[in-house]
Amino acid sequence: MDPLRLLTRSIKGRPKTPTSNQATPSAGPAANPQLFHQENSATRKRKRGSDGLTKRSNAATVSLDFFGGSSVRHDENDASGEGGRDDGNLEVKADIEQRQPDGLVKQEEMMSDEAVRELLAQHKVKVTVLNQPSQEDAAVKSKKSSKKKARRDVSSTTKSRTRLYPTPVTHFTHLRSKYRLSPTLAQNIENQGYSATTEVQLAALPLMLASPPSLTSPDAFASSAGTLPTHDPFSIDLLAVAPTGSGKTLAFMIPVIQALLRDRHQKKQTEQPESSNHRSRAIVLAPTKELASQIVNEARKLAMNTGVTVTNIRKGMRLNPTEGDSQVSLVKADVLVSTPLALLNALGGQSPDVYSLPDVRYLVLDEADVLLDPLFREQTLALWNSLVDPALRVSFWSATMGSNIEELAKATMETRASSLANISSSVVDAPLVRLVVGLKDSAVPNIHHQLIYAATEQGKLMALRQLLHPAPMRGDDQPVLRAPFIVFTQTIERAVALHSELQFDIPPEAGGISRISVLHSDLSETARDHVMTRFRKGEVWILITTDLLSRGVDFRGVNGVVNYDVPGSAAAYVHRVGRTGRAGREGGVALTYYTDDDVASIKTVANLIAASQKLRGSGATAQDVQQWLLDALPTPSKRDKQLLKKRGVESRRSAVGKDAKTGASKTRISTKSGYLRKLENNKRGAIAAARHAQEDASDAGSDKSFGGFDD
Repeated sequence: MDPLRLLTRSIKGRPKTPTSNQATPSAGPAANPQLFHQENSATRKRKRGSDGLTKRSNAATVSLDFFGGSSVRHDENDASGEGGRDDGNLEVKADIEQRQPDGLVKQEEMMSDEAVRELLAQHKVKVTVLNQPSQEDAAVKSKKSSKKKARRDVSSTTKSRTRLYPTPVTHFTHLRSKYRLSPTLAQNIENQGYSATTEVQLAALPLMLASPPSLTSPDAFASSAGTLPTHDPFSIDLLAVAPTGSGKTLAFMIPVIQALLRDRHQKKQTEQPESSNHRSRAIVLAPTKELASQIVNEARKLAMNTGVTVTNIRKGMRLNPTEGDSQVSLVKADVLVSTPLALLNALGGQSPDVYSLPDVRYLVLDEADVLLDPLFREQTLALWNSLVDPALRVSFWSATMGSNIEELAKATMETRASSLANISSSVVDAPLVRLVVGLKDSAVPNIHHQLIYAATEQGKLMALRQLLHPAPMRGDDQPVLRAPFIVFTQTIERAVALHSELQFDIPPEAGGISRISVLHSDLSETARDHVMTRFRKGEVWILITTDLLSRGVDFRGVNGVVNYDVPGSAAAYVHRVGRTGRAGREGGVALTYYTDDDVASIKTVANLIAASQKLRGSGATAQDVQQWLLDALPTPSKRDKQLLKKRGVESRRSAVGKDAKTGASKTRISTKSGYLRKLENNKRGAIAAARHAQEDASDAGSDKSFGGFDD
C-alpha cells in the first residue's frame, strides 16, 4: 500500500502519481547500519573472506514493510523453548561454529596499532580516559587536596587525557570467539538479524567486555600495562556520546547480560548461594515510559533462554516489603528497567535512606543528559546513592552530552567513592572512559535537513497541509517528505489543537480520521501504548506529539520529522530529527518551520543543520542552509537560550499571547478568519440563549398550572 498514491486521489484532474527515485527509510533495511563507513581498498582488504557471511546475512534479512505484516517477528516469545539457563560455559552450537569467520577474527586480533587507529578514524570514533585510576586508596585521594589544588589538577588532567584505541569489532559473530560470549546470547543476537556492528557498538563492546587484546594505548596505565582491567566484564565506567539511531541499546545490554551470566557462573563454581531477597543486579534508567518499555522488549529478546529476567517497573510494583502491602507481589528480576520516579516509588520513598539495593552492580543511564538535568537530577542521584555496592559500574549514554553533565557525573562518582571508602575498604576504582562518535552533539548526517520560513502560524498550517496533499514531483533530486512522519509541537495544548484541525484532512479512501493521531503525557498509559502500537503497525501515518517522543524511541520506518514549533534547544533538535534515518537508513527528511517569533532564536538550529551538512560531505543544494542566512540571523544570548529551553516561545504558551480586544490567542492553530469564528460564536451563543429561554418558559408554565392545595 502506497500512502502517497492514496493521498493524491483527492486532487482534481487525476494527475500523474508522484514518483521519485528517492529512497525512504520505510522502503527497506539499510545496506550498512554504520553512519560513517568508507569503502576503500584498505577496508576491503581487512574484510577478505567475509563475502559469504555478508551474503547470507543480507539474504536472511527481510525487507522492512512499515505498512504491512512482516515475516520477522519482534515479540519476546519468538524463539521456541522456554526457561533454561546459560552459565557462560555451555558448548558452542554447531550452526554458530560454522558461521564464525575464524580467519577474519584472527586477522583482526593481529591488527597493528596503526591499522586500528586508521579504522577508528574512518568511523570517526574517539576514545579518551577522563579520570585515570590511581594507585592510592580512594579515601586517601579524597583527603589530600584542597579546592584550589583540585581545580589545578582538573585543568592539568584535561590537557593530558589518555587516548585509547580499542580493536574494533566489525561483526557480532566475532564476540563469541574473541570475548567468550555466551553461546545462547550470541544465538539470540543472530536470531534478531544483527550482523555488522555500528560505530558505537564496534568501539563500546570491546571496552565493556574487557578482553586482553581489545585495547592498545600509547600511554600505559601504571597498574595495567597498557590495557584496561581484564579480570571481569564491564570493568570500566563509560560515557558514550553517539548519534541517534546508532544502536546504543544493544551496546549496553549485551555487556550487562554477559556480566550477569559471568557472575552467576562464578557463584556456581564457588558454591555461593544466590540471594533470595535482592535478586536485582542491574538497573537501567530512562526518562520516559515509552523508552523504558522499548528497552525491556529489546533486552528480553537478547536474554531469551539465558535465565536472565528483565522487568519494567510500573505503578503499583514493590521491590521491598512494607507495612500494609502484604498482598502486593514483590518484583524479583535480574535487570530492572524504569523511570526514576517509578523506581523510587517501588522502593517505598524518594529518599536514599528509605531503602537500598546492595546487590546492584551495574547502573545504566540511557539519555543521561536528561536524567542528570535539573528535571530528573534529584531523583536520579537519590537512586544512584542508594546503590551501595563498592564495585558498582556506571555507564552513561546519549546523543547529546554537555560538559556540565560530564563534570557532574565525575563529581558524583568521586563523592560516592569517598563516602563508601569510610564504610568499606573494598572500593573498586575504575577509569571513566569517554566514547564519542562523529561530531559531539550533532544531528545525524544521513538525512536531509530543511529550514522553512512560514512567516505566521497560518503559514505553518498551510505548509503542513501541503504535505498531506502532495503534488507531482518537480525533480527526482529533490527530497520529499512522505508518510509516515512525526509532527512535534511545543505544548500539549498545541498538539491537541493541531490534531483537531487536521484530523479530517486525510481523504476517506486513504483511511480518513484513523490515519492521524496525537500522543502526549496527559493521556493514560493504556491510551499511549495503544497509539504507539498503531503507529508501529502502520495504521497511523501522521503522529502529532510533544517532546515526549523525542528521545530514544525507535521508529525504524519513519520517513521524516516535522518541527511544527521550533525546538527549545540544540539537544531537542538533535533528538527530534533522530526519529528518522535510524540505523543508517538514507532518505529521511527533517523539516523545521519558523515564523517571525522564532527569528531571534533560530540560529542555533541553523548552525546544527550547517554542521550536519558539513559532516555529510554533500554539495550545497536548495534545501541547505546558506551562509548568507547564518550571517543575517541574530545570535541569541546565553540567557535567551536558557529561557527558550525552559519555557519555549512565550507567545505560544496558553497563558500569554492574547489579543487585547477579542481575548483570543494570537497563535491559534486554525485557518478560519476572525470574522467566521465570530459568526460561529454568535450562532452558538444564540442557540444556548434560546435553549435557556425555552427552559425558563417551561418552568414558568409549570408553576402557573399548579394552584396549590385547598383548605
